[in-house]
Amino acid sequence: MAERINEILEELPQGVAATEARALIRRAYAMAEVAHEGQDRKSGEPYIIHPLNVAHILAELNFEPAVIAAGLLHDVLEDSEITREEIRRQFGEEILVLVEGVTKLERVEKRVQEDSARVRNLQEMESLRKLLMAMANDDVRVIFIKLADRLHNMRTLEYLSPDSQIRMARETLQIFAPLANRLGIWVWKAELEDLSFRYLNAKVYYQLADLLATRRELRNERVQGHAQQLRVALASSGMHAEIKGRTKHIYSIYHKMRRKNVPFAQIYDVEGLRVVVDTEPECYQVLGVVHSLWKPVPGEFDDYVAHPKPNGYQSLHTAVIGEDGASLEIQIRTREMDYFAEYGYAAHWRYKESGVHVNSQLMEQVSSIQQSVKELTSETKDARVFIDSIRLDVFQDRVFAFTPKGRVIDLPVGATPLDFAYYVHTEVGHGCRGARVNGRWTNLDYPLQTGDQVRIILGRKGGPSRDWLNEDLGYVTTSRARQKIRHWFRRQGREENIARGQEVLEKILKRLSLTLSENEVFELFRKRLNSAEEFLAALGMGDLSSDAVVNRLAQHVRERKEDEEEELWPEEAVVPPAPEIETADISIRGTGGVLTHLARCCSPLPGEDIIGYVTRGRGVTVHRRDCSNVLNMTASDRERLIEVAWGTEERTFAVQVTVTAYDRSGLIHDISGILADRKINLSSLSTGKRDRYHILPLYMTLDVPDLKTLAWALAKIEQIPNVIDARRSV
Repeated sequence: MAERINEILEELPQGVAATEARALIRRAYAMAEVAHEGQDRKSGEPYIIHPLNVAHILAELNFEPAVIAAGLLHDVLEDSEITREEIRRQFGEEILVLVEGVTKLERVEKRVQEDSARVRNLQEMESLRKLLMAMANDDVRVIFIKLADRLHNMRTLEYLSPDSQIRMARETLQIFAPLANRLGIWVWKAELEDLSFRYLNAKVYYQLADLLATRRELRNERVQGHAQQLRVALASSGMHAEIKGRTKHIYSIYHKMRRKNVPFAQIYDVEGLRVVVDTEPECYQVLGVVHSLWKPVPGEFDDYVAHPKPNGYQSLHTAVIGEDGASLEIQIRTREMDYFAEYGYAAHWRYKESGVHVNSQLMEQVSSIQQSVKELTSETKDARVFIDSIRLDVFQDRVFAFTPKGRVIDLPVGATPLDFAYYVHTEVGHGCRGARVNGRWTNLDYPLQTGDQVRIILGRKGGPSRDWLNEDLGYVTTSRARQKIRHWFRRQGREENIARGQEVLEKILKRLSLTLSENEVFELFRKRLNSAEEFLAALGMGDLSSDAVVNRLAQHVRERKEDEEEELWPEEAVVPPAPEIETADISIRGTGGVLTHLARCCSPLPGEDIIGYVTRGRGVTVHRRDCSNVLNMTASDRERLIEVAWGTEERTFAVQVTVTAYDRSGLIHDISGILADRKINLSSLSTGKRDRYHILPLYMTLDVPDLKTLAWALAKIEQIPNVIDARRSV
């Protein structure tokens, strides 16, 4: 163990007061060694190995001695008799706060995992929700210690049970790897993703690993040949640079294969060149040499030096056609940019004898994450909704847009001018009536791009439109904007919200040609709401989305058509294990050919999160994961839940639709464009007689997979200029 402490001490920068720093870390190690004496990890190693590794991971990133000491002590409050007072007395308030912060996060994890009243999926969601809520209130350094703790746990995941491996890997891929990415610690993010992927999809992971190993020699030869060619060209221009190979990590290769839907052989930037120079102007000089040496690939140049990524990453990226005719990616950056690309904001965690100096950009990033978590916490207590919102608002890829005065607005990819307006100020969002992007008028559902300059056009009166909350129309994509719109409607009078709710419901029923009364629709939501008025008010103020109403109506329509009687089946036989199979368009993991049917209580639709229940005599019943019958199951019944997923077979149904519109040039082209974007087939089209007001009926047949897709298509068609109405034909 003494060797590991010496390794940690060797990582300390020269600027640290050697005697005091080393003494502090040795004292922390001594306390941790006593606290964990006699304790072993699942691997059989002494437990002290874990805090030593956490401290070493932190030391590698040059964290201050107090953080390294807290890394050594992060488990002593939870796993030993050592008290808060002892830590405060020996190490002071600062280290106690850090240790308590990590301890609080670990206690949250354990409490939620032990909650046997939840099915496993909701258990994990609730754990992640509470973890993020706790992080939102902690010292930023606690997040780094927790990430280091998770990284070492993932490195030793092989010693846990398969269930624990899957849970931790999924949790890491959903929260901890994106968190490391948002903070710019690429080296941690890459390792966390690869380790998670190895347990979540071992087959593909090892296939890719084998492919990389098989072709490594050929790729290295190709990369070194191009590196030497560039080295000679730079030298002849009087420039000196460090040129090295760059390898893409396994999960990023897999992610790109899925995103582009191409095989491994068509991923051309598995390896490339990285050119490191001393100054920023030299980056652009090298770029000129590269483009004169090889032909650049059109559209494959990114300037992250002038326009850094949201996590602070800077580099020039270009792709060229190499000597062998294949593309080659080249990154050009300064030494400081290169170090930052590996360690993100943690690389700028500077400390001196007089105290710690935290990078201001780091604090902005962490404050942004913490603020988003707090806002989402106040908006919803539903763990699944919370985590989905976090993925979208906090961890999704970012775009930079600008106000007319040059202020940078950081938004998730897919954000619209309305999202932009609400980010600038709540009242700007409420008063938004239009937007000019880069000087041109744009629709409010336009997806903003990095570099866009946005001017919000304000109206004199009024507030937000309820259409803005309709997910099908895509006006807002961030939870932040949606929350502020809902809050505005909640402040309106109850009678007004009821009236608005009636309008929304009438529009939905008319569009889908359903003949149901308000009370009949309310009955579908009786478990959630107490009266028809409460239902209409919730719909009017946006607490109940029109999307949720459409989904429930789709279930109701299907239930009414079900007239088959239940058949009695003999007691089920034991089914031997078999590969994943497809049965009735449902994929069931670990079973052979088993009968499946959809539960009538929740009527799951394709795309919804589902789980299977092994019945006695009728095969597997498929429920939504949030079905009340699943959530209220007894412990013995929960043991019969199995993982299922929708199959790959795509099925569509022909639906007759009537569109009424003022005739104009390009109308049909605009409608077909909307359908093409969603890959909805227009199998027939005819027009009726145009009246004296130039109103024209269009009769179409659309092939759609479900009622939700139909509702989306009709809602989008109604937004087309000159369209009066779009509805399902009776």
